[in-house]
Amino acid sequence: MQKNESLTDALAGLREKGYEADFATDTFCLYCSDLDMRLDPEEFHVDKTYRFEGNTGDGEEARLYAISSPLGVKGILVDTDGTGARHLNVEMAKKLYGDQDLLD
Repeated sequence: MQKNESLTDALAGLREKGYEADFATDTFCLYCSDLDMRLDPEEFHVDKTYRFEGNTGDGEEARLYAISSPLGVKGILVDTDGTGARHLNVEMAKKLYGDQDLLD
């Protein structure tokens, strides 16, 4: 997990590398409304994860995921409140957050 650049810089860098689709989390999958595409946990790979901590010291954080699929689609997922795992099923939460973050 990388922590050394701003969210804006990381987004711009990923867009330059072809991560064009915008994904959102659903309980059981990732969803891209522009492509009307759903990807189950076994249908995508997390290429890179960035974590950004807020300046207020109140535990605020954001995560940015670079996502790719065997279908050739590359995109991003932004979790701005750091609580994304709460509404996901176990398989999706493990895929995005790993076992350790589920214990927090």
